[in-house]
Amino acid sequence: MSDISSSVKLKYVKLGYQYLVNHFLTLLLIPFIATVAIELLRMGSQEIFTVLYSFHFEVLHILCSSFLIIFVSTVYFMSKPRTVYLVDYSCYKPPVTCRVPFSSFMEHSRLILKDNPKSVEFQMRILERSGLGEETCLPPAIHYLPPAPTMEAARNEAQMVIFTAMEDLFKKTGLKPKDIDILIVNCSLFSPTPSLSAMIINKYKLRSNIKSYNLSGMGCSAGLISVDVARDLLQVHPNSNAVIISTEIITPNYYKGNERAMLLPNCLFRMGGAAVLLSNRRSDRWRAKYKLCHLVRTHQGADDKAYYCVMEEEDKEGNVGINLSKDLMTIAGEALKANITTIGPLVLPASEQLLFLSSLIGRKIFNPKWKPYIPDFKQAFEHFCIHAGGRAVIDELQKSLQLSGEHVEASRMTLHRFGNTSSSSLWYELSYIEAQGRMKRSDRVWQIAFGSGFKCNSAVWKCIRTIKTPTDGPWSDCIERYPVFIPEVVKL
Repeated sequence: MSDISSSVKLKYVKLGYQYLVNHFLTLLLIPFIATVAIELLRMGSQEIFTVLYSFHFEVLHILCSSFLIIFVSTVYFMSKPRTVYLVDYSCYKPPVTCRVPFSSFMEHSRLILKDNPKSVEFQMRILERSGLGEETCLPPAIHYLPPAPTMEAARNEAQMVIFTAMEDLFKKTGLKPKDIDILIVNCSLFSPTPSLSAMIINKYKLRSNIKSYNLSGMGCSAGLISVDVARDLLQVHPNSNAVIISTEIITPNYYKGNERAMLLPNCLFRMGGAAVLLSNRRSDRWRAKYKLCHLVRTHQGADDKAYYCVMEEEDKEGNVGINLSKDLMTIAGEALKANITTIGPLVLPASEQLLFLSSLIGRKIFNPKWKPYIPDFKQAFEHFCIHAGGRAVIDELQKSLQLSGEHVEASRMTLHRFGNTSSSSLWYELSYIEAQGRMKRSDRVWQIAFGSGFKCNSAVWKCIRTIKTPTDGPWSDCIERYPVFIPEVVKL
């Protein structure tokens, strides 16, 4: 009982400290304003007018002061960055015919790798601990025996995912294809000619002066890179909108060899994609869901270990696949540390920044062995969307950022229901939070993504209005079942 009592007291001491530091200016101004108000009441109206009349204002002074105020205000509003709004977004929901339950996946593995039972056993162990559920999906070409990863099959998957997501976005927003000003597509491993962005332009007969971009090879964090590109373009193109397509085409990237480090992506990556509408138009503010507050990109590519930790290469038999290094989690942790060092001062309240600074000074001056203070990011955000790259990624970030199970629920449930959908996973997570009816006005969302190279990118969104629980979307037919318990090991 004494431990509980001391814990409760410590909690209230911390809350009191946070309130005092975060509202220091307010607490300082209240006595001053109260004193001025009391003094004005004591003077009375006659004495107040006498004091005002004692000042002699000349017409020229008044005109010059007015002009200066108008000039400064004009410069301020013209130089102020344009607000970027997230009007709405759509996540692709694969058909049930593409579903890959554990039994089907393992049966295919046994037939494809019949000469290497150890590789089959390895995949089974990975799948048991992956955190994936029975409803994740793979494209039709991977369901064949043996898989048929042809160029035509890859294009068919791209069309199925991208066009379905875009049609849903048009339906949600009322956007017409001819009204799109900027188009950005990111797909890391499938980069055909003509590009995927050209495929969209051809399908919807978009304008000839559209500004289109196709990003490839940038890994699972490319979705936020696309948001960053769109933000910069919207700063120089007033009264414009931007459509972002984030996806990963699985068909041509199925690994058919025996290298364990390259078999891992087969177990984790699944079909998915998202279409996002951004705008800088003030008229869109009233129907938009979020506004972009901050976006921070961190690139660790100068370090060789970071550069080579996620690498597309051939194995000894000439099979192409993605090689994931054993140092991946360590490198991801370093990238995250560099990213939060930059984003922390932008989002953390004064109380957390003061504690972090005190800890830093103490370690530098007094004792380097002092445990560093980890800022409480729960003070800055109500919701967290951590890239659903795998159970280990979510576990590591939950531990590093000292988050509760509820804070990482969206990431775990997205991994369970849809698997690792690469750059689009952040939008499935945001959709999960909305489907649970948890997104309220003024809530802040932190999206964190990792990608090859090695990169850690994060974006901060602020909810403009309370989001009503949607009746459609990727979670519409299963949200009532979630959250579900995910055991450490699912015995197959």
